[in-house]
Amino acid sequence: MDPMTRIADALERLADRLAPQPASADPANGAWFVWDGAGLAAVPPPRTAPLSLYVGVDAQASALLDNARRHARGLPAHDVLLWGARGMGKSSLVRAVHRVLLDEAMDVALVQLGQPDLATLPRLFARLAAVPRRFTLFLDDVALAGDDAQVHALRSLLDGGVMARPDHVRLVITSNRRNLVPQVMADRAADAVNPRDLADDSLALADRFGLKLGFHACDQDQYLAICAAYAGAHGLPHDPEAALRFAAARGARSGRVAWHFAVDQAGRAGVRLP
Repeated sequence: MDPMTRIADALERLADRLAPQPASADPANGAWFVWDGAGLAAVPPPRTAPLSLYVGVDAQASALLDNARRHARGLPAHDVLLWGARGMGKSSLVRAVHRVLLDEAMDVALVQLGQPDLATLPRLFARLAAVPRRFTLFLDDVALAGDDAQVHALRSLLDGGVMARPDHVRLVITSNRRNLVPQVMADRAADAVNPRDLADDSLALADRFGLKLGFHACDQDQYLAICAAYAGAHGLPHDPEAALRFAAARGARSGRVAWHFAVDQAGRAGVRLP
């Protein structure tokens, strides 16, 4: 690299450091936020589906909504773990429930963050501690390694640690793993002095959640029922044979595949989806 190029690169890096950083959003105002590890950003409302379209997971939706309403009203409420099969509505259900709370004029905000920002949760807690409203922190698609320091940090934040979450904040986490961590890897268990202690330590994180809701892979009847619900909601013809062919081509049946089928049908029929 020639000297002029190096000087230009150095000046560009210096300009980036000196440039004013965008102000963090005010958590006292707004309903949807994203936390990037350093600050809050207010974001537009995401697309949500009516709870009536969550076919086959009615009990999970009802339990999540009941817990969310308690939290929004300042009543005792649980931290929540939604676990299970991919594409069965875990993440979208969290957003749909929050939309219901807003439609009911409840003063609660949802803050979404990613697993890489898990280490900054104490900073976020400090940011929200003095704000006089309720917050739901949403961590989507979390998968922790069994020996990860994040496991111990999250356990401490959920229950009894020095930096435990404020009382007006609750966590909702989605994961494909029932206990957030691998069961106990065979090689680690074989090397452990007491494999049962190792397993108990891994499972202790999931035990911190007062409400755990499982989402299981749907069978053919449930898949077709989801397809029928989407068709009815958007004025589309319901074609069970086409729906099954669509799922077979993708090697899976799920709520997500059913939605993709609805999008495909709507596109073919020239129907615009909301």
